[in-house]
Amino acid sequence: MGLFSFKSNRSIGIDLGTANTLVYSKKHKKIVLNEPSVVAVERETRKVLAVGNEAKEMLGKTPDSIVAVRPLSEGVIADYDITEAMIKYFIKKIFGTYRFFMPEIMICVPIDVTGVEKRAVLEAAISAGAKKAYLIEEARAAALGSGMDIAAPEGNLIIDIGGGSTDVAVISLGGTVVSKTIRIAGNNFDADIIKYVKKTYNLLIGEKTAEEIKMKIGTALPLEEEETMEVKGRDLIMGLPKTVVISSEEVREAIKDSLNEILQAVKSVLEKTPPELASDIVDKGMIMTGGGSLIRNFPEMISKHTNLKVSLAENPLESVVMGAGLALDQIEILRKIEKAER
Repeated sequence: MGLFSFKSNRSIGIDLGTANTLVYSKKHKKIVLNEPSVVAVERETRKVLAVGNEAKEMLGKTPDSIVAVRPLSEGVIADYDITEAMIKYFIKKIFGTYRFFMPEIMICVPIDVTGVEKRAVLEAAISAGAKKAYLIEEARAAALGSGMDIAAPEGNLIIDIGGGSTDVAVISLGGTVVSKTIRIAGNNFDADIIKYVKKTYNLLIGEKTAEEIKMKIGTALPLEEEETMEVKGRDLIMGLPKTVVISSEEVREAIKDSLNEILQAVKSVLEKTPPELASDIVDKGMIMTGGGSLIRNFPEMISKHTNLKVSLAENPLESVVMGAGLALDQIEILRKIEKAER
């Protein structure tokens, strides 16, 4: 028995995100790894040079012979080999080369992932050294990790805004009743900001700078007192470095369309929700999670347009991977749900 409990202790939950990959260890009951989903490879040989934090440092700064790749794009696997190399690297980083007891892995996938993609993720995990690999939909994992009782016969609405995609889902009795995935999320906000600064100031800024602007002064509703920030970049006309000052109102203007698309996705899910479950949502409201939900006043904005209570999950960046960890204890329940859904 002791052997078995040790073995099952090595289970981990993985949230393969477009922006970051998080790993939750069941044994330690906490997140043991949180690194960017970036891999630096040699252009010619496709040899992996660095993964995670080290590779992110190289973004936008590499010589031509090295490329920094994000193997997941818009919440889907864009490059299988590199994704597999990344999973392998992270597993090895946690467990070392001690290969006697292989871990069981629960991996989060987007709601609309195809059968082929599911198989590819499972194969990547097995060839990366997992004894068994299971999949769980991100929205379901996010709901579990946000403290929702997803097995209860009542409607729970979750809005999970990641780096590459946003999942909106109504979950009841453990199953997904209505859902919608859109390829608009945190990375789009960054791209919107880059585009706006380029158009308004003829200034070229990088992804890192855009992300910093979003986090520091981004807002979904007008602020009582505007905030400003100095932004450095390259002047497109003169070709020289230049600094401009940008305000929170300008950032809101820049990301407005993307915010609205997420709002429309929420509305379309609400429109398709069966009346019994809709009344539960009126009582309980909805929960927002994922890094993209951290934009200031975003929950308030959705609440304003839907007249429903919207709350932010306790730790939005971690609820998906925490849910994957919790799901390891509910594998039988998840299997039943999957059979029913097929």
